[in-house]
Amino acid sequence: MKELLDKLLQRHKYLEPTAEEELRRQVNVLYGAFTGLIGPEKMVLRASKFSALAYVHSEDPRHRLVGLQRLIYEDASYDKIPTDDEVVDVLNEMEAVLAEMLARQAVEERLEKKITQRMEEKQQEYVQEIKMQLIKEELHDVETPQTKEKLEELEKLDTVHLTESVMQRVRPQTLRAIVGQDRAVEAMESKLASVYPQHLLLYGPPGVGKTTAARIVLNEAKKLPFTPFGPDAPFVETDGTTLRWDSRDMTNPLIGSVHDPIYQGARHDLADTGIPEPKPGLVTEAHGGILFIDEIGEMDPMLLNKLLKVLEDKRVKFESAYYDESDPNIPAYIRKLFAEGAPADFVLIGATTRDPSEINPAIRSRCAEIYFEPLVPADIQEIVRNAAKELGAVMEDGVAELISTFTIEGRKAINILADTYGLAVFRAGSKDNLVLTKDLVNRVAQISRLVPYVTEKASSEPAVGKVFGLGVAGFLGSALEIEAVAFPARTQGKGYFRFNDTAGSMAKDSMFNAAAVVRRVTGQELSDYDININFVGGGNIDGPSAGCAITTALISAVTGQAVRQDIALTGEISVQGLVKPVGGVFEKAYGARQAGMKGIIIPEENRRDIPDNHLNLTIHCARTIEDVLAVMLVK
Repeated sequence: MKELLDKLLQRHKYLEPTAEEELRRQVNVLYGAFTGLIGPEKMVLRASKFSALAYVHSEDPRHRLVGLQRLIYEDASYDKIPTDDEVVDVLNEMEAVLAEMLARQAVEERLEKKITQRMEEKQQEYVQEIKMQLIKEELHDVETPQTKEKLEELEKLDTVHLTESVMQRVRPQTLRAIVGQDRAVEAMESKLASVYPQHLLLYGPPGVGKTTAARIVLNEAKKLPFTPFGPDAPFVETDGTTLRWDSRDMTNPLIGSVHDPIYQGARHDLADTGIPEPKPGLVTEAHGGILFIDEIGEMDPMLLNKLLKVLEDKRVKFESAYYDESDPNIPAYIRKLFAEGAPADFVLIGATTRDPSEINPAIRSRCAEIYFEPLVPADIQEIVRNAAKELGAVMEDGVAELISTFTIEGRKAINILADTYGLAVFRAGSKDNLVLTKDLVNRVAQISRLVPYVTEKASSEPAVGKVFGLGVAGFLGSALEIEAVAFPARTQGKGYFRFNDTAGSMAKDSMFNAAAVVRRVTGQELSDYDININFVGGGNIDGPSAGCAITTALISAVTGQAVRQDIALTGEISVQGLVKPVGGVFEKAYGARQAGMKGIIIPEENRRDIPDNHLNLTIHCARTIEDVLAVMLVK
């Protein structure tokens, strides 16, 4: 094509500035080539659209060349008149562009011919297919031998059923059967089984019954005449870890999305007519009931914001560039979905193992918050006994207690029991008259590499320089064994102190506060001693809450007075010997209970954080280090 243009133009490589007629002729040829390419009508329309008419009809070939630039590039910003020195370059550029356009046109014409030929070849086949389809519709038979065979295979699969899982068999069916969560269940009932049910956020460790409690509370609420839940109110459960935000809005199982006709998933009949189809999501499926999102703290922030919008509007709006409300072929339900949206009036229940501070504040502000408590060994034992009863198995004395040493999760305890049950059936060759023994549990523990979750740390024997502090991680507390030894320094006033390398800066800072308190209580300077402080088991220990425990251990080590080993303590210590409040007291009590403690010492300002006799622990509240020592020191 480029060679053809060159022949038409018959121009020299260099144009003299005075060769006006030669320039005019070349511009006319270019105009003629472009007009032949797009047609006279489109030429006029394009010249009008891009304000090129004045340039096109100009007598000056250089002005006409500017007009040609506007037409070819479809850009009205070209207004620079080329100089005599620039004309050759502009002509070269215009020729190259026109040559490419002519080549593209030739390729398109060849393709059109091939397409027409192919369509003619396929026309008869297509007509034949239509005829066969019409015959099948008349006979009301759309099945082929292949489809009938596949249907038979599916129906055969439906006749095969395994037994239900152990978790399904032993899952609580009533609120009374949920162990260790009386306070949480009562709170859920008061907030859901109400005239005005509330959105909820459930906090707590895994495997304590959050999902089960929500499902049962809904069933109970359905029975009450004053709740808005109907007898068919749905309980829709999903997992926040699997929900992802699609920036293209092509797929959104939670909120809903639109299957546009050009994308996979659109109905065949709608795709053929170019009609987009809205697909309501889980929020609409939960309309009139409960949407339960497990691990809501793991959801994508953008998707969470979409959910917040739905909670406010109680409807889901759909949009699509392919939707034309004037199209008479649009079904009524699609027209209604685009015009009004899909209903999404539900109660949201989100469950999480994260700390409340990590949850989206906008979600928290719309939800009541309920805390599920960690399970204590007695709770685990009750769960195990109930499950064994459901399985029809007899347990040897001590089996439930043994299982409770390996976990604090009800779900995990059931799994251990199920493994023990399976091993017993395998060895006996029968499921009748089974006895589950401690030997079988220990065998399961060996196979699964289970280790005791908490060992018994408490002791009735007092010790010097050793106390039990309390820590918390998430919703789980633990007892921290703290040791302190003090030796007279080789040089008075030049003693040293050493901490675990894993101890954080705040824990080490407590040492300086403790030094002042030790001097005030004992009259001794810690600088006169070489002191070693050890958090048994290591770990990344940080925060000021160990200050009271460290101070007590130091006083015991320096004075040689023994301290009780059946009481754990927590609290920040000030340089004045005051016991300051700390966080996580409620959870720390569970750590003390797991370690076998009889009581705990907490700051006086934390008194309201924990009920009296919580977990059968004696709760001692302290204002000063003297209050702590009065309980801890053995007289």
